[in-house]
Amino acid sequence: MNSRAFGADIHPSGAAAATTAQDVDRQVAALVARARTAQRDFVRGGQQALDTAACAAAWAIMESTRNRQLAELAVHDTGLGNVEDKIQKNFRKTLGLLRDLHGRKTHGVIAEDTQKGIVEIARPVGVVAAITPSTNPAATPANKIVNALKCGNAVIVAPSPKGHSACALLLKFIHAELAKANLSPDLVQMLPDPVTKAATAALMRQADLIVATGSQANVRMAYTSGTPAFGVGAGNVASIVTASADLQDAANKIARSKTFDNATSCSSENSIVIEGGVYDAMIDALRAAGGAVLNANQKRALQDVMWVEGKLSGNCTAKSAQVIAQLAGLHDVAAQHPAFLMVEESGAGTDYPFSGEKLSPVLTVYRAQDFSDAISLVERIYAYMGAGHSVGLHGADRTQAVQLGETLPVARVIVNQAHCFATGGNFDNGLPFSLSMGCGTWGRNNFTDNLNYRQYLNVTRVAYPIEATVPEVDDLLGDYFGRFGR
Repeated sequence: MNSRAFGADIHPSGAAAATTAQDVDRQVAALVARARTAQRDFVRGGQQALDTAACAAAWAIMESTRNRQLAELAVHDTGLGNVEDKIQKNFRKTLGLLRDLHGRKTHGVIAEDTQKGIVEIARPVGVVAAITPSTNPAATPANKIVNALKCGNAVIVAPSPKGHSACALLLKFIHAELAKANLSPDLVQMLPDPVTKAATAALMRQADLIVATGSQANVRMAYTSGTPAFGVGAGNVASIVTASADLQDAANKIARSKTFDNATSCSSENSIVIEGGVYDAMIDALRAAGGAVLNANQKRALQDVMWVEGKLSGNCTAKSAQVIAQLAGLHDVAAQHPAFLMVEESGAGTDYPFSGEKLSPVLTVYRAQDFSDAISLVERIYAYMGAGHSVGLHGADRTQAVQLGETLPVARVIVNQAHCFATGGNFDNGLPFSLSMGCGTWGRNNFTDNLNYRQYLNVTRVAYPIEATVPEVDDLLGDYFGRFGR
């Protein structure tokens, strides 16, 4: 089977799929071999070829007719999110990525420091294994493919089984754009349908680099594969609303973030912690923004449908608030056509499931005595789930944002912004556009950046001799000696 069939027009049946570990390894090895051949030829074209390929992959998803087809297929086959928001996400995330990459040198000499005598040379990593989730079956693969191509790599996507069809259509569009530039379709391939854990594991072992987004099981598999990997941590974002916040503005931003694409984003708020002095007013503002507050009985009914035997059920994942209310038997609530549901909570941990990630337009609300208590509540939430990702802050005191960055286990503090748009980069902040957020060692990750093109590059450094500068010991240890003696 040629590489164009993988993820394009042919979907191997279960009967035709590999049945033994050796069969799987050979099938994946064939993909990797074609990718390596294409990548070696590709990188010889220099920066112009790399830029052309990245633009081709970007336009494949941004063009309006194709974008809508991808969004509709994604929602139809995964049952997650909604079409119009996915169209917006596919376009804006890719446009923002192009902005970040525009004019960036990723081939040859990229930096020179004459004072230190260092020259930096960008080198491709080779073949990238891109592990992608069902929540964003077109936008996330596109982001990784564009980054990989910009840096001179080939890429093989391992999509989630539910997201295979949308990813396959994306690759068909990408191949058509690559053909215009006389670039090999083998630069961008994917695992055949049905995608199995064995095939994904084989790809991880055989690739040169893994970029993994999705379930923590996949991320852990990436980190233990023996191949260098960038994986992301779990989401469970909390936002703090302080007494100095513009409550209407905060409520509207939280509502937009919580409802976008039915909360498929790991950056969507799962909890908000409100200072007691503005608690009631903020709840009123959230109601005005479309939220419905559930009473204790309604909360229990919702919990019963969202968690089955202690595990988050897929029945409510990325569904609308109205659908979720109906599933929980809350027909009076559903009849109000709420944009999102709110439940009040006081604890965190396994005994308080609403304190965890919900991947649905359900928002957990906490009351804090003051800002210090709000920090403590968020610490308890992240001790249970979500450490390393991000925290939101709505308020006028800029020093509080720095305080959060100095005390909480988070890689990002998002100030007075709609969290799910801002965390992954937006046109009104300076974070790189990405759909994959590193969570540092707090989230069992090896990076804290938004995954961007730099993670797809090797850098070779040439060191020339310079005039030696040897410091005196007292220049470096004088202060220490003065305080503690020699």
